[in-house]
Amino acid sequence: MTSSSAPSRKALSKIACNRLQKELTEWQVNPPTGFRHKVSDNLQKWTIDVTGAPGTLYENETYQLQVEFPVNYPMEAPQVVFVPPGPLHPHIYSNGHICLDILYDSWSPAMTVSSVCISILSMLSSSPAKERPADNDRYVKNCKNGRSPKETRWWFHDDKV
Repeated sequence: MTSSSAPSRKALSKIACNRLQKELTEWQVNPPTGFRHKVSDNLQKWTIDVTGAPGTLYENETYQLQVEFPVNYPMEAPQVVFVPPGPLHPHIYSNGHICLDILYDSWSPAMTVSSVCISILSMLSSSPAKERPADNDRYVKNCKNGRSPKETRWWFHDDKV
């Protein structure tokens, strides 16, 4: 393939490939509790099952995360969304978008897929009620044509859940 006929999705950089191979190997040896990576041959897009923690509103409920890695991962955060239907949660929209600062403004290259998953499980576990965000309908309506959550200007004002 020539550079003029590039695929619709750019290939991962060598740094991103090496990092993801390392993370995948670590995951296979020591996966975070409550998570299962669905094996595929696509290193750039992971599907992960998440099971709610014991003693929480989401206990034994299983949801699916889709993680897509940008070309320059880990310098840029992956796109992480719940495959609908996602859990009812004040920071999870019905289209699967997650309002969690580490996925956007607070991302650090030191973070890993495992640390992101643990943060998502912690967010789920701390929820006092199963409900959608107050602005769910408006937000989802404005996310036309599959807009990425990374295109949203999130306002992180509630760190209680």
